Amino acid sequence: MPANRWLLGFSTLLVVPVFAAEPATPARDATFSKDVAPILQRACQNCHRPGSIAPMALLTYQDARPWARSIKEKVVLRVMPPWHIDRNVGISKFKDDPSLSDAEIATISNWVDHGAPEGNPKDLPPPRQFSDLDKWHIGKPDLIVSMPRPYKLKANGQDEYYDIDVDPHFTEDLYVAAVETKPDTGFAVVHHADTNLVEDPEEDPVGLFLNEYAVGKNADIFPSNAGRLIRAGSKIHFNLHLHPDGKETPVSVSLGLKLYPKGAAPKYVAFTQHMGDVADLDIPAGQVVRSDGYFRLPKPAVLSAFQPHFHTRGKAQCMEAIYPDVRADSARPGPARSETLSCVSNYQFGWSLTYPYAEDVAPLLPAGTVIHVTTWHDNTDHNPHNPNPKNWVGYGQRTIDEMSFAWVSLYYLDEADYQQRVQARRMAQARK
Repeated sequence: MPANRWLLGFSTLLVVPVFAAEPATPARDATFSKDVAPILQRACQNCHRPGSIAPMALLTYQDARPWARSIKEKVVLRVMPPWHIDRNVGISKFKDDPSLSDAEIATISNWVDHGAPEGNPKDLPPPRQFSDLDKWHIGKPDLIVSMPRPYKLKANGQDEYYDIDVDPHFTEDLYVAAVETKPDTGFAVVHHADTNLVEDPEEDPVGLFLNEYAVGKNADIFPSNAGRLIRAGSKIHFNLHLHPDGKETPVSVSLGLKLYPKGAAPKYVAFTQHMGDVADLDIPAGQVVRSDGYFRLPKPAVLSAFQPHFHTRGKAQCMEAIYPDVRADSARPGPARSETLSCVSNYQFGWSLTYPYAEDVAPLLPAGTVIHVTTWHDNTDHNPHNPNPKNWVGYGQRTIDEMSFAWVSLYYLDEADYQQRVQARRMAQARK
């Protein structure tokens, strides 16, 4: 077995076109009350309810019936629920995966194909109960830090940026197990909202990157025994990038933190950073353009999550590991070995999702590995999110500009720890 295969815990995978196939038909005709409502409760209603981010509610049969054909189309194509990682390339096992199973898709398809019947209302499960905390992907936060008052975004004009420091009065060091930044109001006009840790306002007024909300983003959940350190006295810096949408909008953003118990310290310091940045983007009108960026790991590392980042012309992004050549001193070192880790092959603007790897398959990479990020931008009229396919597009901060990089969450290891983990992966692979 080639050395790099057991480092990742999955086999070499061919990248081939995959077409959505109709799953096997259930044994009986599905009804909304008995079969479809439980699926919607689990996977859809947190967004598809009044006051949340979806355009329509799916709480009742009367809510869902007019949208039946659209629901089938979206779930068969796996556009909804939003989880756009390619299931046929690279790692396919993730934490908190909200996507539907083949059986659930078959149930919804069967329901629609047979006229979307309601069935017996007595078969309905108890209605799902929601609270304000259901907006958090991390569950109920241990600590919430919010802007003191909303920022009023004007109805029209250019993109706006707003910065504010908030002092949560941290009196002791804290370790963070999961973190999420989320608009409380103004979802539609928030392009992104960054939160930074400001430890010394005089020395570093901007601070260290903590977390980002981008359109539709979920949360950063760190692996077990890994977390972020917030030092006593730190302030939270909020940086908002806003784009007017025709009406005056109050915008408020909060930061949610899940903490390690008091006195507990994780072994590893986790963090999130850009990888594969490309700043010299050149995207002519009417074209699909590929760009490539690279990042070399200075130490052995575990990658815990992947999130593509681009704007409205974003089409797809893949992340690949190019391994250091262990035979570099040889007169015939041979070709570089590489492995595709993840691809988002059909990016949907409005869903800047983070994909957290299951810990037993999270990429375990040696020092010197090059992370290769390949991005495709679609500046044609085939891209439904393209605001103007007749315009050239380059790099920039505005929503109508473009970017090209991956947010990657990771933590570094020492060499002894790395070798021990490699051996454990070998043994686990041998037992399969």
